[in-house]
Amino acid sequence: MGFWELLVIAVVGLLVLGPERLPGAIRSVMRTVNSVKQFGQQMQAELSDNLRVHELHQKLKQAEQKGFLDLTDEEKAAVAELKKAAEDVNKAGTAPTKNTTKHHDDSSGT
Repeated sequence: MGFWELLVIAVVGLLVLGPERLPGAIRSVMRTVNSVKQFGQQMQAELSDNLRVHELHQKLKQAEQKGFLDLTDEEKAAVAELKKAAEDVNKAGTAPTKNTTKHHDDSSGT
């Protein structure tokens, strides 16, 4: 948007909302725009992650078809990345958890 378009929008907003409500309306619009931008960034990151997973899956299929022999550098890298991800998941699944319950030693004899 150019300067003149913004100026026209500001003048119309001032005439419609008045000087008392215009700052609040501007803040509300800015919050909405920021929320939409943040949502767009999250969706872009999620799509990027999904595309990466699909790419790794395709490379893994190619490696399996070759019996994991004579792999290209891309296939080797994909297999290594998947192995590392699997190790990370296994470590997270077997990590000891802290026991947050307190044990009471009832030695009072009652």
